[in-house]
Amino acid sequence: MAALKVPGGAALSRKQIDEYGKFVGIYGAKGLAWLKVNEAANGLEGVQSPIAKFLTEDIVAELLARTGATDGDAIFFGADSGKVVSDAMGALRLKLGKDLDLFEDSWKPLWIVDFPMFEEEDNRLYAMHHPFTAAKEVTAEQLAEAPLTALANAYDMVINGYEVGGGSVRIHNGEMQATVFRLLGIEAQEQQEKFGFLLEALKYGAPPHAGLAFGLDRLVMLLSGTDNIRDVIAFPKTTTASCLLTDAPSLANPESLAELAIRTDLPTAKPAASEK
Repeated sequence: MAALKVPGGAALSRKQIDEYGKFVGIYGAKGLAWLKVNEAANGLEGVQSPIAKFLTEDIVAELLARTGATDGDAIFFGADSGKVVSDAMGALRLKLGKDLDLFEDSWKPLWIVDFPMFEEEDNRLYAMHHPFTAAKEVTAEQLAEAPLTALANAYDMVINGYEVGGGSVRIHNGEMQATVFRLLGIEAQEQQEKFGFLLEALKYGAPPHAGLAFGLDRLVMLLSGTDNIRDVIAFPKTTTASCLLTDAPSLANPESLAELAIRTDLPTAKPAASEK
């Protein structure tokens, strides 16, 4: 569960709040609970909310203390799986910031670190970054015992809310790599079939190695003052993922498909007149 303070949000109409409820639905949220702070000093009597009957004086006091909400503010709540809450409330935060003109005109760079090593869905573990990311300060045995508490040695650089770079330290220990594969449901035989070359190479020793990739287009977008990355890409794709410059995607010619041993029942491009 997450709570989001909205400065001046008590002035929002019920219609506006309902629209925000529809907005978070795009990200899988099933609804948006809210609370308006009219008079913080009056505790439960000083707030307005459709969920007020489920609240107590102590709960309201704790909510106000944790969020720092004061008179005239509102608090929105998200309750669902961690991913849904993070996606929905993160997007809502940005939308509210734009709608209510809350953004500051300044540069705010920061590093995001201490990502979870894994996330769980449908009783399975998935790599949060990728299966070759090193874990922070744990042995292979400790990772196997408590994978969901492990942190990944990964990092993102963010400027004004936009990710402009990211990377990780890679696993350089064969036992650790095999353990990560096993936690992801890749057993020994499949490990050898798909990644045997890597596991064999790691037996001979590999130094710690890491990487970081920057998104130049994101940086240019921020420097140019636009919030649409397509404005700074030379030949951007359309909203339907087609390229107006190369007319891609288009039908492949039969010779190209045959060369790749691909057979399809879909129509293929006819040879041009000059090729006949």
